Amino acid sequence: MLYVIWLSCVMFAWNWNIWLIPVRCTFPYQTPNNVHLWLMMDYFCDLIYLLDMAVFQSRLQFVEGGDIIVSSHFELHLNRRETFAQLPSVVLIPVEILYIKLGVYPALRFVRCLKVSLTLNFNTRLVFYRVIRTTAYLLYSLHINACLYYWASDYEGIGANDWVYDGEGNSYIRCYYWAVKTLITIGGLPDPKTVFELLFQLINYFIGVFIFSIMIGQMRDVVGSATAGHTYYRSCMDNTINYMVLNKIPKSVQNRVKTWYDYTWVSQGMLDETELLVQLPDKMRLAIAVDVNYSIVSKVALFQGCDRQMIYDMLKRLKSVVYLPGDYVCKKGEIGREMYIIKAGEVQVVGGPDGTTVFVTLRAGSVFGEISLLSVGGGNRRTANVVAHGFANLFILDKKDLNDILLHYPDSQKLLRRKAKYVDMGSTSTCIWMTPNFTSLPPPSILGPLLS
Repeated sequence: MLYVIWLSCVMFAWNWNIWLIPVRCTFPYQTPNNVHLWLMMDYFCDLIYLLDMAVFQSRLQFVEGGDIIVSSHFELHLNRRETFAQLPSVVLIPVEILYIKLGVYPALRFVRCLKVSLTLNFNTRLVFYRVIRTTAYLLYSLHINACLYYWASDYEGIGANDWVYDGEGNSYIRCYYWAVKTLITIGGLPDPKTVFELLFQLINYFIGVFIFSIMIGQMRDVVGSATAGHTYYRSCMDNTINYMVLNKIPKSVQNRVKTWYDYTWVSQGMLDETELLVQLPDKMRLAIAVDVNYSIVSKVALFQGCDRQMIYDMLKRLKSVVYLPGDYVCKKGEIGREMYIIKAGEVQVVGGPDGTTVFVTLRAGSVFGEISLLSVGGGNRRTANVVAHGFANLFILDKKDLNDILLHYPDSQKLLRRKAKYVDMGSTSTCIWMTPNFTSLPPPSILGPLLS
């Protein structure tokens, strides 16, 4: 954060130079009466440049052949393949010495505008700055055009004809208005009279069309990048809806599918979070999974006492699934091939003669389905229905994935099987660790089999 604040200071100094040096070269704003104020700001910006090169830039590093190299400031920028004009030391050439011979001539300070590399580094730090940067490019192009127009008017003579600036009103605002109408090719301006004016206007129109088309293209890319995720979401949703309409899927099912899309996008900001991680190396995926999900899984009593590395390996195999209110997570009689960990929301274990009796409500951090997953008691069939009570986000661990993991951790495998046996036997004590967040707990003889 401190470095970003410093980059903002450097950006201020750089913008002072690139915006006001052209103004001082063309408009009569720098006079003998106020030149000391301009010089004071110039030297203040030079001081920022000097501190940046001596304190901050000297601590930067570069990568060569996979190794992080700490070297001299000059060698650093050579390894970054910067041109001579891009080297930070070039922007601090003491051109003010020439003031003694030529006087205080602002054009000599154009070398201060070459400090571009650090500003490009700043651009990558804030996403919203891309929009500001593109807008600034357009405004700066108009700014330079206004300065050139005043210079051309002064060359031809202020008020010499209808095309040049007539000398009335605020000179900069009037010239900027002319630049907007010219560079954006609005038209409606007086026709140039002399050859110089004709050439100036032709070049202006040509460059204006070129610059304006580039700005529109850049703004389109920025907006497209910012809305790419939402566009993908809308495309998937529209294609799914079209598929359901073509196959005459009932409206009730269509509405539930739409609700799933809407809730998943609002809650996660994406449809499938695994798509973001598939290209990352295994170690990086593990680091992200640990930061995001370890706090949830580590609180599950079933895995307490297990090898930590086993839990890390399991985190990479978990799949996050969103269930809508009333969705069946699993049904009675199904073959159990998954174990579920509640990440957010609640689920209810229901049964009874009419299938509506709520035996237990499980909340975030609870786990169920582990008995079938560990093949304890010789039966893998679900013995009760589990229904999402409201929106529920669950982690799912497949039986094959868990078996592959436990092959490398025999001690954890024995511990898990022992705990699952206790639950299958209907032990009261194990019911407590199995459901740390529960309501309306049923008798132990019922709860154990229900959660298989």
